[in-house]
Amino acid sequence: MLKHRVLKTQNLQGSLPPDFNRFPYLQVIDFSRNYLNGSIPREWGATQMLDISIIGNRFTGPIPKEIGNISTLVNFTVEFNQFSGVLPPELGNLSRLEKLHLTSNNFTGQLPAAFEKLTTLKDFRIGDNQFTGEIPNLIQKWTNLQKLVIQGSGLSGPIPPGIAVLEKMTDLRISDLQGNGTGAPFPPLANMTKLKTLILRSCNIIGRIPDFVGEFSSLKTLDLSFNKLDGEIPDSFLGVKQATYIYLTGNQLNGTVPDWIITDGKSVDLSYNNFGNESSCQQRNINLFGSASMGNVSGRTVPCLRSPPCQKKFYSFHINCGGKEATIEGNLYEEDTDPAGPSRLYQRSNWAVSTTGHFMDDDRNPDSYIWTNSTKLSANTSSLYMDARLSPLSLTYYGLCMESGNYTVSLHFAEIMFTNDNTSSSLGRRFFDIYIQGKLHQTINADWILFSTLNVMLCRSVINSLLSADFKPPSENSSSTGTSVGTVVGIVAAAVVFVFLILGILWWKGCFGQKISMRHGEEQY
Repeated sequence: MLKHRVLKTQNLQGSLPPDFNRFPYLQVIDFSRNYLNGSIPREWGATQMLDISIIGNRFTGPIPKEIGNISTLVNFTVEFNQFSGVLPPELGNLSRLEKLHLTSNNFTGQLPAAFEKLTTLKDFRIGDNQFTGEIPNLIQKWTNLQKLVIQGSGLSGPIPPGIAVLEKMTDLRISDLQGNGTGAPFPPLANMTKLKTLILRSCNIIGRIPDFVGEFSSLKTLDLSFNKLDGEIPDSFLGVKQATYIYLTGNQLNGTVPDWIITDGKSVDLSYNNFGNESSCQQRNINLFGSASMGNVSGRTVPCLRSPPCQKKFYSFHINCGGKEATIEGNLYEEDTDPAGPSRLYQRSNWAVSTTGHFMDDDRNPDSYIWTNSTKLSANTSSLYMDARLSPLSLTYYGLCMESGNYTVSLHFAEIMFTNDNTSSSLGRRFFDIYIQGKLHQTINADWILFSTLNVMLCRSVINSLLSADFKPPSENSSSTGTSVGTVVGIVAAAVVFVFLILGILWWKGCFGQKISMRHGEEQY
């Protein structure tokens, strides 16, 4: 009597067998992390299965509507494939469904209205897809929901007010909402007192952080980064001091940083806000880079990166991002082996690097921010590609005390995580954004450097970079601010997010980062 068919991580090829309906007692199918293709057979709709898991293969096409006939189905997980098309409304007939995972496919269209009937749902994930429309208010029908992940899904905001009734929620992750730029107030989450993870990243939220956030006494991760939140950190925030990770980067928060944040030893990223009471960009595990009282980078002040003041202007820098010192074509690339962390700023002679985020739901060491090559590179591959710097939300490099000039940035990539073969280790997609001087670039031409600081931000999960800036110093008779200086900034990146947010580059090798943009996050399994 066959009840379970589990063949995980076997690198199986071919397609799924259609005749499982010949096994009336079959309850569990798990073909995760193989190299299977095709689609789900329609004949499976005649089975009485409880659990279907086909994570991380090469399946394509739409989900057959016949799956909605499996009245016994409790878990339907098809994450990290290439399924496409609209979701069949018939899935709303799955009256016992508790887990629906659709992350990292190519689904389109809106969520079917029939999904409001899925009142037994406890875990719903749809990140990294191409859905359209707003987050539907039908989610208020899912009163048993404990985990909701909508990260980089294609859906737009605002977050519907009906979410307020989901009082059993322990894990809420929403990020990278589409929209026309119109801000929305903080969603009404006051009744979600059981929350352990709250991620509302790049959701275009405006206004102040409500006091009820400080009442989430079970919270371990709080990420409100890359919104338009303003005002001071509320006094009630003392209630979340037990949280291990707090990310508020990229908002418009002001006032002073509470003493408990500075002294408590938690990982807190407050960078790129308008706080005014700190003279150091890094205090304990707190990243304060970019507060308004600190120097100037892309219109923001940062004296901590110019203390002591610049003794001279620099005309070049070379960094082997994530790797050891190396000399290539006569250029000495400085090592970049700082262990980094979830809220870390590290400064060298005329450059600095900032990392933000931690790897959630990761079965490897979540505190590791450097990856060593695990693929078969060609014999003549440069040593600069042997190691990678990892950062789940964002990785930012700063060239300091640099001569003003017009910079050109070049990007080159080498793969050090995905294999080039017919195995599950070769499956994955890469998404990352490049921001230079605060602007998103497709064709990379850096802005004129007016404040002696070059800001290069790479957003997604895994970045392996060779960063260099070389140019010929201007002659004594030329103007350092009015003449284009022959400048080249090169980034060689083997880039592979949650998370969220992150975070960022999607990657597949036993763990998976969710899509993020200068925002982030990441969902992993």
